[in-house]
Amino acid sequence: MSALGLIWANLQRRKIRTYLTIFSLLVAFLLFTVLRTVAVWFEQGIGDTGGVDRLVVTAKYSIIESLPISQRAEILAVDGVEAITHMTWFGGNYQDPRNFFPKYPVEPLGYFEMFPEYIIDPDQLNAFANTRTGAVAPAGMLEQYGWQVGDKIPIEADIYPMSDGSRLWEFDLVGSYTTEAEGGPPPVFLFHYDFFDEARQFGQGSVGWWTVRIGDPERAPEISSTIDTLFENSLNPVKSATEDEFGRQFAAQIGDIGLITTGILSAVFFTILLLTANTMSQALRERIPELAVLKTVGFSNLKVAMIVLGESVLLCALGGLLGIALAVLAAPGINQAMASTGLGLFIIGWEVPAIAAGLAVLLGVAVGTSPAWSANRLSIADALRRS
Repeated sequence: MSALGLIWANLQRRKIRTYLTIFSLLVAFLLFTVLRTVAVWFEQGIGDTGGVDRLVVTAKYSIIESLPISQRAEILAVDGVEAITHMTWFGGNYQDPRNFFPKYPVEPLGYFEMFPEYIIDPDQLNAFANTRTGAVAPAGMLEQYGWQVGDKIPIEADIYPMSDGSRLWEFDLVGSYTTEAEGGPPPVFLFHYDFFDEARQFGQGSVGWWTVRIGDPERAPEISSTIDTLFENSLNPVKSATEDEFGRQFAAQIGDIGLITTGILSAVFFTILLLTANTMSQALRERIPELAVLKTVGFSNLKVAMIVLGESVLLCALGGLLGIALAVLAAPGINQAMASTGLGLFIIGWEVPAIAAGLAVLLGVAVGTSPAWSANRLSIADALRRS
């Protein structure tokens, strides 16, 4: 029998204990892979697909405050600014509160010029620009809800009622868009700002935030400072940042996700360390006479120790790899759930699984070193007397 076969046979001696330990390790490494990906996701900025040449300009003190549309001309006049467009958070629900997706009133032509990674048929874009009640949505959203171009899409407002008091807005679906970015854009439902501004009950002449394209990304800090200074003493001061930085600032408002996930994972792995160490200690105590027999038939102290250490590493590696695999398989479902909030893409890159795999092996070495050292020092005479 090969050394690996012997190691596997030893693990199979107490199948229930072995499988329960593997299951515990699976859960731990599933949590590690998912939570570390979430932490990286937040550290990089939610939905981090930002263009290096775009700035986001929001109200200085709160992102929920509106900005006057009259700011457009002043921002556009800043040296280095090439284009500007705006978006506003609309809220609302489609048929059921569970069918949530972000909805923005936008300038049709300005929006798609600002975001060239979003691809739309020119005829559909023209229809969007010339239909006051027009709307477009990602192709995936049309498939998800069974929509077709020409449908009327009812949205129940929760922030902006119409001027007549009704909360039911109806939009004519005139097209769909896709993206060049991996995985597609967050599912944002876009409709005509002019119709929204005219029909809403309050807030006319205001927008949620500005997106600004600049000519030289190297000048982003300078241009951001100029825009902020421009409105510093006005009734509507602003705060400007690149799209990447804005994403990180937005994530930071939720909390220190890295610290939170580290705390959770530290508790989980401390428990798993104790559990696995106890499993290996029990396995060693049960097989002391057998290890002595191996030494009597020619196995060296080092080889016996390596067999014991190999059991620990194999046990942890199996649990770790199964947990990593399950996390990767679950990623599309998590991504779909996250995408429905408009927060962006949840993608497990190779870095986190690689770290998790290394950690699994390291954990195996850590919990197996003491039993392996004991097996190495085991005296044949003393061990056989215990049998």
